[in-house]
Amino acid sequence: MRRALSLARRATGDTVPNPLVGAVLVRGGRVLGEGWHRRAGMPHAEVEALRQAADRGEDVRGSTLYVTLEPCCTHGRTPPCTEAIVRSGVRRVVVAATDPNPAHGGRGLDLLRQAGVGVEVGLLADRSAAMNAGFNHWIVHRTPRVTLKAGMSLDGKIATRTGDSRWITSAPSRAAAMRLRLEHDAILVGIGTVLADDPSLTIRLRARERSPVRVVLDSLGRTPLKSKVLNDAFANRTVIVVTSRASKDRLERLRGLASVWVAPPDAKGRVDLGWLMSELGRLPVNSLLVEGGGEVHGAFLEARLAHAIRFFYGPLVLGGRDARPAVGGVGFPSLGSVPRLGNIRWRRLGDDWGVAADIRYPDAS
Repeated sequence: MRRALSLARRATGDTVPNPLVGAVLVRGGRVLGEGWHRRAGMPHAEVEALRQAADRGEDVRGSTLYVTLEPCCTHGRTPPCTEAIVRSGVRRVVVAATDPNPAHGGRGLDLLRQAGVGVEVGLLADRSAAMNAGFNHWIVHRTPRVTLKAGMSLDGKIATRTGDSRWITSAPSRAAAMRLRLEHDAILVGIGTVLADDPSLTIRLRARERSPVRVVLDSLGRTPLKSKVLNDAFANRTVIVVTSRASKDRLERLRGLASVWVAPPDAKGRVDLGWLMSELGRLPVNSLLVEGGGEVHGAFLEARLAHAIRFFYGPLVLGGRDARPAVGGVGFPSLGSVPRLGNIRWRRLGDDWGVAADIRYPDAS
């Protein structure tokens, strides 16, 4: 199963809106075939493993299939994997995690059992769930799972009072942050970040560049027309989110360069984030990485729309009441109302520290 999980991760960033899935066929301690779901619309991992075994001339009857997610039992872009498994003569299927879709969860396993295939569930289920956290959230809620990401000083600042921020964190932290982009379907920043840094918001790994969906919160339509996100090779993957407060002339000029969404305003006249999450879910975007700035992070927390954090701490103290905080906004009125962190994981990155955690909100009642 560890091998199947490793295979699944090879398609990180490529399978949306589908989950990452890997599969390994084994008999007598020998691997007969293996595979992973490479891209939406392409064969699923189980079928890939069966095909590889067939190409090798292997007889899979009586074998065991290890797969990281419950085999599908419905017709979509591809036929049900359960049918292919039953036809193949596989004797036993070991599954890490069940299908998170409430409408389908467990049905594939029941069909296999009814066909006489032995089924075991739960081996390394936590690892499979973590790998597909975005998909698992989206399939239930139809909105993206949101992670707040920031690189900061030990006192929680992302820039000095003059806006100097390069580099607070080290090269290992920045490499981990780049990998984090690959794991998400979309990246979101506020207009303040675009005006201050003109970021590209692309993924630069293994000597090639790619781009998730890039979202800019820009109530007044102030994104400079020469910004990188409007003029590079991935401009068709940029979404500028404005409100009706933006001028019509400005909107037309932006629409000539990228997608423009006009969002309803919230009580403060900013983009309504709940509306935006629903719209992103329809694309679909399974997972959203929010890279700030501080006001944007604060807005997501205050709206209870963030689900996880990935913070990177450099070994320095910026100080200053006017230095820019990683989390801004109004803040919470009492300790009893603040979000808490769970499932906390610390990681050493050179001289930096990285922390990953889930966000848990207090009961609204």
